Amino acid sequence: MSVLGPLTSELDRISPRFEVSASQIQVLKSPSDFYDALKEKIAKAQKRIFLSTLYVGKTEKELISTIYNALERNPDLQVSILTDALRGTREAPDPSCASLLAPLIAKFGDRVEIRMFHTPNLTGLRKSVIPRRINEGWGLQHMKLYGVDDELIMSGANLSMDYFTNRQDRYHVFSSKQVTDYFKKIHDAVSSVSFQILPSDSDPSGFTMSWPTATTCPSPLENPKAFKTHCTKLLNPLIAPPTTQPAPSPEIDTLIYPLLQFTPLLTPDASTELPALSTLLTTLATIPRFHHSSWTFTAGYFNMTPHVQSLLFATRPSRATVLAASPHANGFYNSRGVSGLLPPAYTLLCRRFLDALAGAGLSSSIQLKEWRRGTVNEPGGWTYHAKGLWVTLPRETAPCVSLVGSSNYTKRSYSLDLEANALVVTRNEGLMRRLGEEELWLQEYATTMKREDYARVERRVGLHVRVAMWIVTVLGGAL
Repeated sequence: MSVLGPLTSELDRISPRFEVSASQIQVLKSPSDFYDALKEKIAKAQKRIFLSTLYVGKTEKELISTIYNALERNPDLQVSILTDALRGTREAPDPSCASLLAPLIAKFGDRVEIRMFHTPNLTGLRKSVIPRRINEGWGLQHMKLYGVDDELIMSGANLSMDYFTNRQDRYHVFSSKQVTDYFKKIHDAVSSVSFQILPSDSDPSGFTMSWPTATTCPSPLENPKAFKTHCTKLLNPLIAPPTTQPAPSPEIDTLIYPLLQFTPLLTPDASTELPALSTLLTTLATIPRFHHSSWTFTAGYFNMTPHVQSLLFATRPSRATVLAASPHANGFYNSRGVSGLLPPAYTLLCRRFLDALAGAGLSSSIQLKEWRRGTVNEPGGWTYHAKGLWVTLPRETAPCVSLVGSSNYTKRSYSLDLEANALVVTRNEGLMRRLGEEELWLQEYATTMKREDYARVERRVGLHVRVAMWIVTVLGGAL
């Protein structure tokens, strides 16, 4: 780890650190690999299942059946599911995520807990007048943590059929009790300040959503300020590094830094994701031994903040790739209404990015690629939802740093949503090779784009797309 000492010493000031063996990290490749691994682990669960996600698809009966069977087989098993309240109840009283999950409680009682987080940013008159779907622009529970016993799958994928079949994401399996216990504490903390879902025979929705009477935390809808004060006291001790963090053990070659972005809950904001990402990129730019490192950055919704873009540019890499979704790999491609403007809005952002590269004199070292595998909503068509960062040191051939998780690195990721990520730092050649393979296979369906590509008639965008630009800014980080 000595070569990475300048980086890890800075990260130690930002986040807790876990030492693991490289063999405890598995990198999955496809949506079906993710789904199969999740079902297999749930089926064999002995003690606990905890799932933090934006939503569970309202038709995911196979997944719920797998959880049901595990609970029925093992009377000691406890299940906790955390989703977002706005997304999870969007369709009610029609079938929804909440109505899908509530029967688990009806059958298994207090062995099952269903919680739905509601942002404190949407209350009162604003909540009453803003329509569903649009109201999600004020903040969401966006973490993707899938824990079973002492293993954790960290991803950017939600729990619905497209994410299990034809929506490409990233999936890292951490077989570490320490890491899993830590993220279970995060899951439990956010669940404790979330609404409770219970089954109901009298409500046409099939469920009720109420603020737990046992909690001392005020509801975010009734007293947002006091709610945030409570959350700050609850979460700050979990996300802060220990007062004294000893140097890594000499025999350990892999470290994991959990990075959380809880901006809407913390006063003042003590989130760790953006500070750690900024520290990583600043280290590449300012420490001589890291000069001319190479990197790959990807986000399914390409709308990185100006701050992140400037940090990436400042690294002056020997080579670098930014990987974004083609309009044909965006779930809103050819959709009706205003949402159909989103793919061309992202096209405009890509075009501006290439213009900025040229202005910075970096066109020869940083390339932009668009990912496309068929066309969405057509036979064989996929969408792209992966996000993250890989860093390879000078004169090396595989990445030793990788950031994986739920964040889209957008303005809303750093101001409105709850995000969970893990920064993996390793000197293990086997893990570095696996990370390098992941970095490459995500580019298997990617094409390098030039400024002239966006000048073609079919890629030009009209003035109406600027309307979509606002929507991208508000909604793009969590769609």
